[in-house]
Amino acid sequence: MRIVIINYGAGNIQSIKFAIQRLGYEAILSDDPLVIKAADKVIFPGVGEASSAMKKLKDSGLDIVVPELKQPVLGICLGMQLMCNHTEEGDTKGLGIFDVAVKKFNAGVKVPQIGWNQIESLSSPLFDGIEEKDYIYLVHSYYAPVTSDTIARTTYGVDYATALHKDNFYGTQFHPEKSSVIGEKILKNFLEIGN
Repeated sequence: MRIVIINYGAGNIQSIKFAIQRLGYEAILSDDPLVIKAADKVIFPGVGEASSAMKKLKDSGLDIVVPELKQPVLGICLGMQLMCNHTEEGDTKGLGIFDVAVKKFNAGVKVPQIGWNQIESLSSPLFDGIEEKDYIYLVHSYYAPVTSDTIARTTYGVDYATALHKDNFYGTQFHPEKSSVIGEKILKNFLEIGN
């Protein structure tokens, strides 16, 4: 299986690669549209600030490539947020894959949310073998509201989408590569979609 992690300067690339290796697979890092299009599975990571990350995608033409991909694609953290229509972070237009606008947590909670929280309302093969209220690891100041594309929810001052799915695109607000055995199982489920 050809697994490609999109390399556009996002910060959590190596930890994702190592998590995939622990599952017995190899992944390559690439920003080459031809390599990305030829992959069986694509992972779209993200750590950092939305407007600068989107600029990097545009500079390499990946803002056009990613929404046109036909194989399973997993956006992680900022990667998921950039797959949405818009984010309040830097007033940034996203890739428009998920029809939702990302918002900043309100002043009633500590921002960013850092640490372990629970996922629930699981409704996707991505969560096969995962229990309601299992814990996953999050680091974020912005969130996607619940929509029809929501396949998991988390509560932090507000009930929000901690995972999204539409067609061949999946997104997790949490970091599966940092979420211990639960995260590795979710990554494994993604890698086995369609196999």
